[in-house]
Amino acid sequence: MTNDPQANISMDDPELDQDDQVIGQALRWSLAVIVGLVITGIVAAYFLLPKETLPPAVESKLSSVEVRQSIPVEIPEVFFTDVTKEAGIDFVHENGFSEQKLLPETMGGGCAFFDFDNDGDQDLLLSNGCVWPWNRGDDHKPSYQGLYENDGTGKFTNVTAGSGLDVECYGMGLAVGDYDGDSLPDVYLTAVGRNYLFRNLGNGKFEEVAESVGVAGAEDAWGTSCGWLDYDNDGDLDLFVCNYLEWNRQYDISQNFQLTGGARAYGRPQNFGGMFPYLFQNQGDGSFKEVAEQAGLQVRDPVNKVPLAKSLGVVMTDLDRDGWIDMIVANDTVQNMLFRNQGDGTFKEQGSLSGIAFDDSGNARGAMGIDIGTFRNTNDPGVVIGNFSNEMTALYVADESGMLFADEAVATGLGPQTRLLLTFGVFFFDYDNDGRLDLMASNGHLERDIHRVQESQHYEQPPQLFRNCGAEQATEFVPVPEEKCGSDLVKPMVGRGSAFADIDNDGDLDVVIAGLGGPPRLLRNDLDLGENWVRITLDGGNGNTGALGAIVELSAGGQTMRRQVMPTRSYLSQVELPLTFGLGKSDTIESIKVTWPDGTVQEISPVEVNQSHTISKSS
Repeated sequence: MTNDPQANISMDDPELDQDDQVIGQALRWSLAVIVGLVITGIVAAYFLLPKETLPPAVESKLSSVEVRQSIPVEIPEVFFTDVTKEAGIDFVHENGFSEQKLLPETMGGGCAFFDFDNDGDQDLLLSNGCVWPWNRGDDHKPSYQGLYENDGTGKFTNVTAGSGLDVECYGMGLAVGDYDGDSLPDVYLTAVGRNYLFRNLGNGKFEEVAESVGVAGAEDAWGTSCGWLDYDNDGDLDLFVCNYLEWNRQYDISQNFQLTGGARAYGRPQNFGGMFPYLFQNQGDGSFKEVAEQAGLQVRDPVNKVPLAKSLGVVMTDLDRDGWIDMIVANDTVQNMLFRNQGDGTFKEQGSLSGIAFDDSGNARGAMGIDIGTFRNTNDPGVVIGNFSNEMTALYVADESGMLFADEAVATGLGPQTRLLLTFGVFFFDYDNDGRLDLMASNGHLERDIHRVQESQHYEQPPQLFRNCGAEQATEFVPVPEEKCGSDLVKPMVGRGSAFADIDNDGDLDVVIAGLGGPPRLLRNDLDLGENWVRITLDGGNGNTGALGAIVELSAGGQTMRRQVMPTRSYLSQVELPLTFGLGKSDTIESIKVTWPDGTVQEISPVEVNQSHTISKSS
C-alpha cells in the first residue's frame, strides 16, 4: 500500500474519474467541430468569392534579325616576283649556328630601306650576325652588315666595303634617322653586346660614334628593335632601344634545354631574366643622355622587382592625339606595354589598362613584330602584333579615345589564318593601291627539327599576304592565295625582319624579308590594275629633317586616308620615309593636310596623281 495521498484520492473517488471522461469527450467533439467549420469556410470561399480572370494570351512578334550581307569580293591578281639575285643582292645572313644552340642564333636580323645618298631612291641595309668568337678558326672570314645602293630602277650595288658599315658584330635591329640635323640619314645598329651609331658623312661614308656620343649601351646587353623619335618635342631626334633578355653563353649552356628524344634545344625566354630599355635623350649638341629610369620606362616585376620587359618590337605614335608621341612595346612571353607620354618628359605604363597587354584570356604571348595603322581609314588605329606558333596574330583596335583596345583578330578573319605559324616581321601597307591598308607577315620557326616533335610545325614557313577587303565584309582580312600573288611570295623560308619601299619608282610597294642564316628575299610588286597613286615626302627643315612623327591626311574618292611618317615598324626593321597613297580609280585628289611634329597644320593644294611630290614645312 502506497503512502501517496493523491493516489488514495484517485482510487477511492470514482466520481472524479467519470468527470475526466466527460471533459475529454467534450474536447474531442469541439476539435472536430472547429476542423469542420474551417473546411466548410475554405470550400465556401472557393465557390463564392469572385475568381481572377487571366488576360488572354497574346502572341509576341519577334524582331527581324538583320544579317550583314557580304559584298562579293574578287581578290585581284597582283604578283610579287623574287628579284633578289637579279637586283644584285648577294647578302647571306650569318647566325653563328653551332651545336651549342645558343638562343641568339634563332632571332635573325633586320632590314632597312632608306636613301643614304639623297639621290631620291630607296637603298637597302641588312644587319648581320657573326660566327661566335670562340668558334672562329684560322680561316675565319668576317661577316659584315650589307649596304646596297639603288640606281633608281631597282638594281642594287653592294657598297659595304669601305663605307664604315663594314663592322663585324652580332647585329640585330636597325633605326634610321637624321639625329644631327645635317639632312643625311644616320644609322643605329643594336647587337648582342654593345650597340653602334653610324654617322652619315656623305659620299657613301659613315663614322661609328656610339661610344663618343653616349649611345653604345652596356657590353652585356642584347638590343633588338629600336627607333628615332622626338619624345620631348624639342625639335631634335631622341632614340628608344628595346633590350631583350639577360643573356650570356655560360648560363644558356647550363640550362640544358632539350627536344623530345634528348637532343639539345634552343632555350626558352621564360628561363632568362628581362632587361630595361634605353631612352637616349638628344642633348642638342651631338651627344645623348640615357634617361629611361627618370622617364618612367623601367617597369619591374611586381613580385620580385626585377626588370619585367623582354622586348622585341616597338612602334611610336600619338595615340591620344594630344601632341606627344606615345610608344607600344611588344614583349616576348610577358605583357605588352603601352607608354603614354605625359608631356613632361615622362611616360606612364598603361598596357593592362588599355587592353593591349594580354590576350582575351589574360595570358601573355610570345610577341615579336609590331605595326600600327588606320586600316579602316578612320582616326581609330589598329595595332598588329606577330606572335609565337599556336598563338594567333593579334589585331588590337582602339576606340575613339585611342587608348582603349579590343583584340579583333578573330572577328576580322586574321587570327585563325595565323595561329599555326610563328610570325616575326609584320606590317601594314597598301599592296594593291586601292586605298586600304593590307597586311604582310614573315614567318619561320626557331628549331630546325621542329617537325620531328610537332607535326604541324616546320622550320621554313610561308610568308603571308592579307588583303583588306573592307569593314563591310564579314571577313575583313583575307589571305591572298598563291594563284593571286605568285609562288615567289609564299615559298617557305625562315623569315625574320621585313620592310617595304618602292624600289623601282613605279608607284607600288615592294617588299624585302630578311632570312635567318641565309639570303633575304626581295619581292618586286608587279601591280598592273590601272590603280592610281601618289607618293609624298616631307621635308621637316632644321632639326627633325625627315619630319618623323608628322601625319598626312589625304582625301580622294570619298575617303580620307591617314598615314604617319614613322619608319620604325615590323621586327628589327625600318620602312621607307616617303608615304605612298593608293587612290584606286580616283584620278583627282580633293585635299591634303599635313600635321607637322611641332603641331603646325598645313593645308596643301591638291597635287597631280601618279607622281612623287616633296612638301616642305612652311615657315
